[in-house]
Amino acid sequence: MERELIVTREELIKLFDDEVITDTGRAWMMQGVQVDIIALHDIEPKFLQDITKAEFYKIILKPSKSFKI
Repeated sequence: MERELIVTREELIKLFDDEVITDTGRAWMMQGVQVDIIALHDIEPKFLQDITKAEFYKIILKPSKSFKI
């Protein structure tokens, strides 16, 4: 089950600065869980110039898959 968190741009920057979210080079990790970060915009995509300038971002925590043998 995925969990989502909506944060402001400033909050997202602070999460990276405080190393709550880290970039492993292969994925973004938050507390040992892989996350996806999606920019949320108030304008239509065809008018977007820079995805880093969104006002809000959605952080989606992706649960690890465990397999039983």
